[in-house]
Amino acid sequence: MAKQGDLRERNPTDRCSIEYGNTGDLIEDAKLIIDSAQRSAHQAVNVALVVRNWLLGRRIAEEELGGDTRLELYGRKVVPMLTKELTATYGKGYTRTSLYQYVQFYRMFPEIVHAASGQSHVLLTWTHYRELLRVQNDEARAWYEREAASQGWSVKQLSRNISSQYCERMLSSGVELSQSEALSSSALERAERLAFVKSPMVMEFLGLPADPHIHESDLESSILDNLQQFLLELGKGYAFVARQQHIRTEWDDFYIDLVFYNYILRCFVLIDLKTSRITHQDMGQMDMYVRMYDEFRRNEGDSPTLGIVLCAETDEDIARYSVMRGSEQLFMSKYKLYLPDEEELRAEIEAQKRVFLAQHEDDM
Repeated sequence: MAKQGDLRERNPTDRCSIEYGNTGDLIEDAKLIIDSAQRSAHQAVNVALVVRNWLLGRRIAEEELGGDTRLELYGRKVVPMLTKELTATYGKGYTRTSLYQYVQFYRMFPEIVHAASGQSHVLLTWTHYRELLRVQNDEARAWYEREAASQGWSVKQLSRNISSQYCERMLSSGVELSQSEALSSSALERAERLAFVKSPMVMEFLGLPADPHIHESDLESSILDNLQQFLLELGKGYAFVARQQHIRTEWDDFYIDLVFYNYILRCFVLIDLKTSRITHQDMGQMDMYVRMYDEFRRNEGDSPTLGIVLCAETDEDIARYSVMRGSEQLFMSKYKLYLPDEEELRAEIEAQKRVFLAQHEDDM
């Protein structure tokens, strides 16, 4: 007789991840089994597709005897012949472009399938991997693959993040640790913290015009109207806490534009919006907010509060000569209300890294 209560288990005789449940509700338990089987079938098809494309790429590359460029691959008769034969037999999906992508996939992701064991390590869908082929830098490509898998990015989100050079915009990407620093826990903590702050921040999803006279209240409202996308742009681990959060001291009242909590860093993150070029008064104000928040709102077990002034234009002199100098809690980040082209964005990233390095000249 079937047991009552919540009983769910994996089928021990099958490698497929199909759940079994006996909760006493036949209809719900049947739905659980069917839904789980459909998910398992979809995952199995995806893994087979990725492995198939990788193996095709490997086999073609072996036939090409190590040719490394697209021109070499297209210039010979192998790929055109193979395209014709496969299309005649199997239909769509085997164009010259597709076959070239399979070879590129094999070369860029050599560890997807281990030849000796036959095991595969497929983290994403083929459509995700096709987007990753656009990333030429090996380290950046590996980072996008890990983040897309761990954060559950859709193909659209991955494409947008690659186009906006998300990885390269993180401040941590501009910091190189020496061999001694790499063994220092404080240096590693600092590098980890910088992975959660980026400049510039690309916020084309707000739909606002690139108008230098935009009001801060409009920018704030638009961010809250597009909060999910803003959180994705901020990075992993962020949760929204408050808007215009009130802090009262013995002598005055203060209002912080946006407050977030990062559960990975275990700290509050304060954001002050400025639709103009940053001033030393803006940074002094943020320094005060951070100190007040640490005193009045920070809980036991929380790490020190971080403060970010999100502004239309940063300033290297302020980074070098204001209270920012050497601070591990204060940051400024430039926002862009449109997605720049690759060349413009790369130049902007380099400019913002120079600003950050000016802030930490004593540490370099």
